[in-house]
Amino acid sequence: MSSKKKATAAMEAVKPALFPKLRFPEFQSAGDWQTEKLGAVATIRTEKVGSNICVPMSITSGVGLVSQEDKFGRVIAGDSYKNYLLLKPNEFAYNKSATKEYPEGFLTLYSGTKLAAVPNSIFTCFRINADSPDVRFLNYQFSDNLHGRWLRQFIQVGARAHGSLSINDDDLMALPVPIPAGATSVAEQQKIAECLNSVGELIAAQARKMDALKAHKKGLMQQLFPREGETQPRLRFPEFQNAGEWSEGRLADIATVLQGYGFPERHQGQKDGDYPFYKVSDISRSLAAGKMFIDESANYINKNLLKELRAKPIPDGTTVFAKIGEAIRSNRRAITTVPCLIDNNAAGVKRIKGKATDMFLYLMMEQISLIDHAGGVVPAVNKSAIEEISVKFPEPDEQERIASCLSSLATLITAETQNLEGLKNHKKGLMQQLFPSPEEVDA
Repeated sequence: MSSKKKATAAMEAVKPALFPKLRFPEFQSAGDWQTEKLGAVATIRTEKVGSNICVPMSITSGVGLVSQEDKFGRVIAGDSYKNYLLLKPNEFAYNKSATKEYPEGFLTLYSGTKLAAVPNSIFTCFRINADSPDVRFLNYQFSDNLHGRWLRQFIQVGARAHGSLSINDDDLMALPVPIPAGATSVAEQQKIAECLNSVGELIAAQARKMDALKAHKKGLMQQLFPREGETQPRLRFPEFQNAGEWSEGRLADIATVLQGYGFPERHQGQKDGDYPFYKVSDISRSLAAGKMFIDESANYINKNLLKELRAKPIPDGTTVFAKIGEAIRSNRRAITTVPCLIDNNAAGVKRIKGKATDMFLYLMMEQISLIDHAGGVVPAVNKSAIEEISVKFPEPDEQERIASCLSSLATLITAETQNLEGLKNHKKGLMQQLFPSPEEVDA
């Protein structure tokens, strides 16, 4: 035997066994898993829509295929519709467009019941030839970016064709797919898919619960604050039924507007210091986690720099928000919990004692569309514009009652958001254990 053949044989001899960390009891003795090339179990679909009546689809990374009408509010296919690829139920569609979550493109199963259509310029479609691999089982692996880890070796940095990644279908079909071996393979695949599907249903139910709570809070706020042109809310707590009209004025009448500072990069990134330093991204991260309060930062500023930079911390209880760029459109805001510093892309409002409460201000800022007060090519709202915003407000004791009601609901939403994240992490952890690790597959 030649030395080259001996080396190859030796490598095959030491190749580690392929199996997941977690296995259902009935499959504990089913043996190792194996890999099959996608091209050996699947066939690329090239049939065009032609005269078929189909639902034009688009794709949302991490979500899946959605109709163009649902995503864009209209069908954008136009005259190219007849050249779209025909997609049938239980077939896969690979979108060759890079996203932040899926830089090598998103691949998903079409689980609808009608004929669908996707743009032929940026999609590759394929079907599984037989019962194995189970399409749901395979789809969970794609959602964990099985295809991306394989395809990244074939993508040249910046290489694009007509806005899509330059991916060869042969490279996609060469993808090694881990599958249980033996007579119980399909049964084990289906068991894994059913398990993950059950967790997915819990996640969907939790998301619906959150959406209902958010809708309830939004509706309640619309009733607890006066509508445009009115000076009393439609819903008032019993003890304030005869309290009369709310006062009208400028935001500066009840709050102080505080500015952020442009700290040099060399002073940022400190892991310890006297004051946390928050950026707009920290505010966004807090809101995404369902929090009212901003309490996490990777940046700290030492107090000995404040005099040098003519900066001073803003107090706890300040509502902070973006004041420049597209971020102001979303009205993202948070309340500080300790004295801190904010960057110059943010601003804050702090109540004037006896005029307003901190939590009421936070809720009021949720009602104000800052983009309506912005100017410039890059949307920006300055201090004077914020101060001149027209507001309506009751006496502080009624403000406290409104804030107490709505903040309790916000606290519940935060808890449910954390429950949702917990379920997502649980599902992610399950997937990491129910499938062989990427390192084992690539070995």
